[in-house]
Amino acid sequence: MRPTPRKAFAASALALAATAALVLSAPPSTAAPEAACTPAQVVAAGDFESGATAWTQSSTSVITDRTGQSAHGGTHYAWLDGTGGTHTDTLSQSVTVPSGCASATLTFWLHIDTAETTSSTAYDKLTAKIGSTTLATYSNLDKNTGYVQKSIDVSAFAGQTVTLAFTGTEDSSLQSSFVLDDIALNTADSTTPPADSTRTPVSPSYTVSLSSNTAGTVWTGHESATFTNASATPLSEVYLRLWDNYHGTCSAMPVTVTNVTGGTAGSLSVSCTALPITLSAPLAQGQSATVGFDLGITVPSGADRFGYDGSFSFVGNALPVLAVKDGAGWHLDPYTNNGESFYSLAADFKVTLDHPTTLLVPATGTSVDTAGTSGRTITTATASKVRDFAWAAGPFTKISGTSTAGVPVNVYSVSGISSSSANSMLTTAKTAVDAHAARFGAYPYGELDAVIDNNFWFGGMEYPGFVLDLVSTTALTHEIGHQWWYGIVGDDEYNSPWLDESFTDYSTDLALGSTGTNCWNSVSWASAAEKITNSMAYWDAHSSRYGTVVYTYGKCALHDLRRLIGDTAMAKLLKDYATAHWYGVSTTAEFKAAAQAATTTDLTSFWTTHRIEG
Repeated sequence: MRPTPRKAFAASALALAATAALVLSAPPSTAAPEAACTPAQVVAAGDFESGATAWTQSSTSVITDRTGQSAHGGTHYAWLDGTGGTHTDTLSQSVTVPSGCASATLTFWLHIDTAETTSSTAYDKLTAKIGSTTLATYSNLDKNTGYVQKSIDVSAFAGQTVTLAFTGTEDSSLQSSFVLDDIALNTADSTTPPADSTRTPVSPSYTVSLSSNTAGTVWTGHESATFTNASATPLSEVYLRLWDNYHGTCSAMPVTVTNVTGGTAGSLSVSCTALPITLSAPLAQGQSATVGFDLGITVPSGADRFGYDGSFSFVGNALPVLAVKDGAGWHLDPYTNNGESFYSLAADFKVTLDHPTTLLVPATGTSVDTAGTSGRTITTATASKVRDFAWAAGPFTKISGTSTAGVPVNVYSVSGISSSSANSMLTTAKTAVDAHAARFGAYPYGELDAVIDNNFWFGGMEYPGFVLDLVSTTALTHEIGHQWWYGIVGDDEYNSPWLDESFTDYSTDLALGSTGTNCWNSVSWASAAEKITNSMAYWDAHSSRYGTVVYTYGKCALHDLRRLIGDTAMAKLLKDYATAHWYGVSTTAEFKAAAQAATTTDLTSFWTTHRIEG
């Protein structure tokens, strides 16, 4: 994804103008020597459904079910401020963070609305603290139209009993409401890995058949997933990621899975984005299984990567896909609207979409249209070795062309995009796909579809063979670069976002003829904890720094590496690295090792100076 300055004015709590505070060093632990971890969720009554139980509030109206705001789940929530006058509300609870666990993570859902009109001044603020440490600060600049989940690492407080506190303050005029719900502090033990670190399940094959309503906003049908256990450890369960349930609530989920076959569905977790399925029988290494289920998808309103803008629907990350298990266990990270959480292995998809003929349906892979019944069309899209599947539906204006290297390119424009803009984007797409292919390896996904809408708040978003974008040469070149960095060369986008965003922005510079001269002008690290290789858990707590560090500083580091080892060596390094990880998964450690092997210069100080760890 390529964020743009438009985010500052969009309906998103993760605006680039956010004023998230720095995570301060925790006080020394006074806990006893580490004990064995007992994973637990230690916040009491975090959903507020039992009222003020376990919480201390500044007034009886903080925890409420009154009208004016709404809960993320259930009926109750915590509403701080919203008076329009000088005011302070507090909400606190004493928690004990168990010792001996590998991680402790505070999560909560936050909605902010405000009457403030400024785009630059934080008049009203919400501060999250644990003990005497400020974890994060949000303000009227973070206003949004719905809830967004925040995730903060609090592992430093293991073994301590501390007060978790939220304080909301308003100045003398213009209300700001800070609304909290579903607060949790989860500890986990990842110190005991499975028998081996093999990523599994492998070779997924998804078969999907869906039919839409007249508008293309509701899709119902069936999906099945066939997969193989690659690990020496028997596989007794799998997880489906229902990513787009982030865009709703657990009581009103945009993505529903019912009538599961091949296993037994468990309880949804991670804000209803993770569904465990206990398999009918454990799979030994090399054995395969299939799970099937009925699927319903309801696209919400909004020009989002999952949303509809007028007559045009964008359906990204809506198909359930298998989570990845490796030496650290199951990867069940939360959704982030600030970037991506989407970590999956290369898979094959065959997706049949039955829709009104009045709607064009660009999709991942190569599509063939056949006549359906009663004014309907059946679009069958097939894709091999892709990590996800996305599509759109609407009365788009379509233009097509073929790149010099022979890649079919289609541009689908919403109403209001001029013919000249659409043709400019077609030219950009054809040029970009060939430029990236020449550097990193031939584009393998058949056709490439670009869907253009200037209302996208997020700038642009990548899916295999399918991108969403504004009218922007730089943004479109960036999203097409993601076909290699995330698509072909995969990575854990939540824990290592630099491996796709930094590499893609560097590739964009190369494609557009930028050499990164003066790349480090005005560089300023916010704290010792700020590193290019930080995870999305860190960036969600420091959202105003994400674009600067991961996109800009990240690509600048790669420009510096090129200058250090030489243009020829760098070009060979990236081409060889892409080839070695084609349809695989990249890690920071693997890239650092490959870079070191490409030069006789000791890169130890380079990684330290550029804050690249792992």
